[in-house]
Amino acid sequence: MRFLLVTDWLRRSGGMERYFETLREGLRTAGHEARLLTSTAGESAGGTADYRAYGSNAPAAQAVLQLVNPFAVASVRAAVRDFRPEAAIVGMVEQHLSPAVLAPLAGVPTILSLGDYKTICPVHSKLLPSGEPCTVPAGLVCWTNGCTGLAHWLRDRPRYALFRSAIARCDRVLACSEWLQRALAEAGIVAEAVPLPTPAVPPTYVREPSAQPSFLFVGRLSREKGVAGLLRAFARAREAVPAAELRLAGDGEERAELERLADELGIAEAVVFLGALRFSAVERELARAWAAVAPSLWSEPFGLVALEAVVRGVPTIASSRGGLAEVVEHGRSGLLFPNGDDEALARCLVAVGASEAFPARTLDDAVVAETAARHGVDAHVALLERMVDELRTRRA
Repeated sequence: MRFLLVTDWLRRSGGMERYFETLREGLRTAGHEARLLTSTAGESAGGTADYRAYGSNAPAAQAVLQLVNPFAVASVRAAVRDFRPEAAIVGMVEQHLSPAVLAPLAGVPTILSLGDYKTICPVHSKLLPSGEPCTVPAGLVCWTNGCTGLAHWLRDRPRYALFRSAIARCDRVLACSEWLQRALAEAGIVAEAVPLPTPAVPPTYVREPSAQPSFLFVGRLSREKGVAGLLRAFARAREAVPAAELRLAGDGEERAELERLADELGIAEAVVFLGALRFSAVERELARAWAAVAPSLWSEPFGLVALEAVVRGVPTIASSRGGLAEVVEHGRSGLLFPNGDDEALARCLVAVGASEAFPARTLDDAVVAETAARHGVDAHVALLERMVDELRTRRA
C-alpha cells in the first residue's frame, strides 16, 4: 500500500517528529511504500523527506502562511499526482504547512493524527499566563485572559474556522491519549484514542545505572515543561541526597534563565546542561540514570519521552495531570506527583535517590514487557492498516 505522510517538521523536533520517523520505518518494514512530505522550516527528517514545501520561522511570514500556505497546497497536489497514495496520514500541520493541505487530499482516505492542543488552543499548552491550567474552550477568553494579543486573536478567528473545516474533511481523527481525546471532545472534536508507538529497544542498549544518584530530564527548555520547578525540587532533594546530580538534555528559550536559577539555588555544580542531543546520546544518558523526570506544568498530551524511558527499564517521575499518567503507572513504572508541586516532586526525587523507591534502580522485566507490547510499532501499523482498509471499502 502507498502511504503519504504529511507533517510540518519543526525546527526543534520533538515527539511528533519522532512519531512520523517511527511510522515511516514501521510502514516500510511491513512492506508498504511510505513517502514523507514536510515543510522546509525544520531539517525535514534529516533531509530524507521525499517532498518539501516552503515554510518559514519568521513571524511575519507565519502570520500569512498559517492561514493558507499555497506552496504546501501545491506540494501536496504534486505528491498526490506523482505518488498516487492509497492513504494519507497527516499530523501537526498548523505551524507551517497550514490546514489547507487537507483539501488536495479529498480523494485520498485520510487519517489526521493529533498530538497536541494546537487545534483547540492558540498557545498550544492550555496554560494560562499564571501557569494554571485553562479549563474553558478557546474564544474571546484567549484575549481577555492575556494568552494572546488582540492582533493574534483577530488573526486566529479565520484560522480556527479553517481548522474545523479541515478536520471535517478527514475520514478518521486520532488522539495520542485518552486525556487528549477528552480535551478534544470538550471542544466539539470527535477523535479516537490511539497511543503513540515506540520502536523496540536495540540489543546494544545495556542498563548501567551510575554509582551516584542521577536524574535525567529530556525535552525543550520552555516554561510548560516545568524545568524551573524541577531545579527548585532538586535543590530541596540535595539536602537529603547530597551526592545526587541532575542532567538536562535539551535546549530552548529558558536555558539562560535556568542556568541563572541553578546558580542562585546553589546547585550549579550538580546540574549538567547537556544541550540538544541525538537520540543515540539520549539513550546513553537513559542507561545511566536512576530515574527520568518529566515535570511538566501543562497537561502533557502523551509523553513520548517517558515511554522511551520506561521501555528501557528506567523508573520515571512524572506529573500526574495529562497523558503522562497513561504511560507511567505509580509504583510500578515510576512515581506520579501533582503538576507544579515542587515539594511533592522533591519527595519523589528523594525516594529514588535514597533507594526507598525502585532500590534495584531499574524496572521489573514484566512491567517493561507490558509497556513495550502496548506501544509496539507492529501493532500500531496493523491498526492503521485495518483503518485504511475500512476507509477504502467505505469509499468504494
